[in-house]
Amino acid sequence: MNRGEKMPFIQVNILEGRTPETKERFIREVTDLASEVFDAPEQSVRVMINELPPEHWGIAGESVKKRRGK
Repeated sequence: MNRGEKMPFIQVNILEGRTPETKERFIREVTDLASEVFDAPEQSVRVMINELPPEHWGIAGESVKKRRGK
């Protein structure tokens, strides 16, 4: 098996506003799950959180920022 096959990289996009503690918990729990499901060493799991401002996220043709203003 190739070394790269044991290195899960998980990327998630979320809206800005979560607390640092919430993001730390997410990283911990996703790492634990990926390690278990993929039978990968915890040290090889990578988690990236991309935080987007509400004006960069669209739903049904409108930004979240605009939708929140309604």
